[in-house]
Amino acid sequence: MMRNIYTVGQVNAYIKNMFTQDYMLSRIYVKGEVSNCKYHTSGHIYFSLKDESGTIACVMFAGQRGGLSFRMSEGQQVIVFGGVNVYERSGSYQLYAREIRLNGEGILYERFQALKKELEEMGMFAPEYKKEIPLYARRVGVVTAPTGAAIRDIMNISARRNPYVQLILYPALVQGEGAKESIVRGIQKLGDMDIDVLIVGRGGGSIEDLWAFNEACVARAIFECPVPVISAVGHETDTTIADYVADLRAPTPSAAAELAVFDYIQMNNRISEERMRLNRALQQKVMLSRARLEKYETKLRFLHPANRLRENRLRLADMEDRLRGNIKGRLTETRHCLQVYAERLNGLSPLRKLSQGYAYVQEPKGKALKSIHQVKEGEQILIHVTDGTIAAKAEKIKEERYDRG
Repeated sequence: MMRNIYTVGQVNAYIKNMFTQDYMLSRIYVKGEVSNCKYHTSGHIYFSLKDESGTIACVMFAGQRGGLSFRMSEGQQVIVFGGVNVYERSGSYQLYAREIRLNGEGILYERFQALKKELEEMGMFAPEYKKEIPLYARRVGVVTAPTGAAIRDIMNISARRNPYVQLILYPALVQGEGAKESIVRGIQKLGDMDIDVLIVGRGGGSIEDLWAFNEACVARAIFECPVPVISAVGHETDTTIADYVADLRAPTPSAAAELAVFDYIQMNNRISEERMRLNRALQQKVMLSRARLEKYETKLRFLHPANRLRENRLRLADMEDRLRGNIKGRLTETRHCLQVYAERLNGLSPLRKLSQGYAYVQEPKGKALKSIHQVKEGEQILIHVTDGTIAAKAEKIKEERYDRG
């Protein structure tokens, strides 16, 4: 009876899990000769490593290409660092490369990794110790060989970007015996001078050629330099200890010159653009201020006391005219009423009555005589007529009733 029957995928997955759990296989260095090397359009590199006893398939994915500083070709002796794992689809195992070095560089590369780890633990690569590169350097120090492409590139780019920047060269040995001491002296010498930034570097080469920039004394001199240091060692794919400890890494000496020397023409153009922008903004501000001033002037003119007095004077004159018109109308109306009342009074005037034959009679006490009861027989009375007064005596008093309706 058959038991525990597995699928192919389960077996491959089990084997892959075994590979994954093996720590040695996850971090392994393999030495061999490159064969069947193919650069895929996706950026991956497929190749094999072989020696007299066998062959192993290898792949370096595009994301790991930073660990390769040269172009691989058939027959090269290399040391590959990576991990061995199973590709489940085909059931085959292969080496997944993370770093690839030429075989002759192996010992130096191990020294490089050891020193890098030591300095990193000391904090010499920490970002908080990095000094800021000045934007407008006037004096730039350069520690490199007095002859060679590096200094020529730096001089040419510096002259093109800003002919007013002063370059101060310390001619150092950058390769071979005494190179590290020469580089250290150059860094210390120029670091004590009045410079704004320091470029330390050389042109490209093998790891042996660039080894002076992987020395601890050079790293310490860069770290202790009082001015900002730009490391420019080799080509873009070359990386040294000096690159890690420097305040800024440039991929090439030419790039270092561009980072250290500001572009004078570009700065002038920018200043001109900013001046034009400032002038436009100033003109616009003046126009807005002038318009605001004219608005305030109009408002002030409207609110000026003389204008208010003039308006009040006109309003008072208008009110005076209306008041005079009202008074005149009222006087005319009143005069008409007085004339009416005068006519009425004239009709009721005693003098007029008297002129019509009526008389005004007073009792002895001087009061108007309106009733027979106010006077007694024999008493004196006064009779007023139109042209004078008559003194008379009440001879007889006779009461009579008149109809008043």
